[in-house]
Parts: sequence; structure tokens; C-alpha cells
Amino acid sequence: MNKNRITVDTEISSSLEKVWRSFTQPEHVIHWNFASPEWHCPNADSEFVAGGKFSYTMAAKDESFSFDFWGVFDTIKNLERLEYTLGDGRKVTVEFEANNNSVKIIQSFEPEQENSEELQRDGWQAILNNFKLYVEEHNEA
Repeated sequence: MNKNRITVDTEISSSLEKVWRSFTQPEHVIHWNFASPEWHCPNADSEFVAGGKFSYTMAAKDESFSFDFWGVFDTIKNLERLEYTLGDGRKVTVEFEANNNSVKIIQSFEPEQENSEELQRDGWQAILNNFKLYVEEHNEA
């Protein structure tokens, strides 16, 4: 398996607590975890502890295709870092860096072998961009 990591990031105008909560709680994940407007995340479940499993359903809105994006949390450092292993064995790291009135998220993952690295980077970046929009536009999160 290719161990060269792909990294995406974004800067979000919000508090660290709100960003962390919006990224980790299923009731928020369903609102941003998709790469394009034709897709959505109709279901998200998470046992948010080290060793706990998460599963996010990603589905085409026209119901033509869906899949579960799932894995196990390896490390949770509150308000700082997440590490998890996806169902296919790939590793993902998410870092949260507070900077005054914003938070930088740096997400690094091992690519899969089906799609080009460019396509994967673009897809993960699009999801992170959706996350940024969700957090900045929803004050109640």
C-alpha cells in the first residue's frame, strides 16, 4: 500500500471548541461530510473514544450510490489531534491549531489505490471546504 500521505487544510474563523465539536459530533457531521452538492451524509454514528468506531454514510442524493466511510479512532487529544484508521487500513491524522480567532485544520491521509492522488486530494479538500462553510455559517454549532 502506498504510504505517501496527502495533506489538505483550511483556516476557519471560529473558536477551537466550536470547530472541534462540529468536526467530531455526528449531529454536525451529517451537515458537511460530502464532496459535492449532488451528495449528502444521511447518517453518522460515532463512539468518540480511543478504540471507538465511527461510520458515516455518504450517498448520492439521487440514490444511485452510497457507501459507509468508517474506521476506528486510535488517538484523541482533546481540541488538538485525532488519529484514526479507516476500514481498509489507511491512517488519517487531523490536527487543530488555534490562531487568535481562527482554527487551522490540517488533515493528512494515506491514499487508496483506485483513484488518482489528485482526485483524492480534491475530494478531501472539498469536504474540508464544506466543513469550513458549515462552521462559519452556523452559529449554533
